[in-house]
Amino acid sequence: MKIHTLLNPFFARHLPRRALIVGAACVLSLGLGLGSQDLYAQPYPNKPIKLIIPFNAGGALDIVGRLLAGELSKQLSQNVIVENKAGAGGNIAASFVAKSDADGYTLLMGSTGNSVNKALYGNLNYDPDTDLTPVAIVGQIPNVLLAHKSVAATTINELIALSKTNSTGLNFASGGSGTSEHLAAALFNLKAGTSIAHIPYKGGAPAATDLMSGQVQLMFTNQITAISALQSGNVKVLGTASTSRNKTLPDVPTFAEQGMSDFLVAVWWGVFGPGNLPPELVNRLNQAINASVKMPEMTAKLESMGATPMSLSAPEFKAFFTKESARWSEVVKSAKIKVE
Repeated sequence: MKIHTLLNPFFARHLPRRALIVGAACVLSLGLGLGSQDLYAQPYPNKPIKLIIPFNAGGALDIVGRLLAGELSKQLSQNVIVENKAGAGGNIAASFVAKSDADGYTLLMGSTGNSVNKALYGNLNYDPDTDLTPVAIVGQIPNVLLAHKSVAATTINELIALSKTNSTGLNFASGGSGTSEHLAAALFNLKAGTSIAHIPYKGGAPAATDLMSGQVQLMFTNQITAISALQSGNVKVLGTASTSRNKTLPDVPTFAEQGMSDFLVAVWWGVFGPGNLPPELVNRLNQAINASVKMPEMTAKLESMGATPMSLSAPEFKAFFTKESARWSEVVKSAKIKVE
């Protein structure tokens, strides 16, 4: 029997009850099928996207994430909403994204920490290697080594010699165990053969404050914090851990220029999705993020922070992430760093 007959009230009155039930089911099934086709026919994205930031507002990652969200909204013609989920060294946010639907509507603004947390933490409830999908890199910013003005060294070699007198009481401050500042300090000790003590703080801001007051002597940090600290007049820069001098600190020599050619430490930022994010969504997002980073306004803002904008394909970013994970895992193992 044809559907239009079933829908005609006159004929429906004379049909057996069973026929009416079967007919109604057919109509409902057809309607749901058409609705599903309409739903999946809608192009991505057709609703706001969440960009999860793993730290509190105001930090470098949050600043970059919000810059990206603004540009990405334009590229995708859809709102990209920033949501901060701080805690556990970024693992709360990463776990949240890892367990989200792989539909492209929940993304993680990740960083160097994502490549080291598996080695640092022994009780993660997700696997960064399989439960997160590398989508695109945004940029990176090299670390610099700051010293309080009272430290009797103006170069890396002088600092190494000073630390080996065993009477200087030197120490490194950091924003906490397992942070990029801590890892940079651990790598320095391994490369230079020194054993400068580590003092963890609950955040980079209080660590920088104590550095400026002379409570601690040394600190690796990004150039945003470095420039602010230098304005106090109480700290100096001993070197930048990059392959070339940075535009924001052009007079500061690199570690390579001072004899440590293999000491490269940079904080990078990138976007991740849940594991098994469909390739077509990965490619769509990768292209949109790369286009966002290349926009003149965003490029200028990143460079003003001392950062270098970057664009990689999704496979290239995945290879980069894998290499970073292996590199920092070796540092964690060699320096016997553990965070629970």
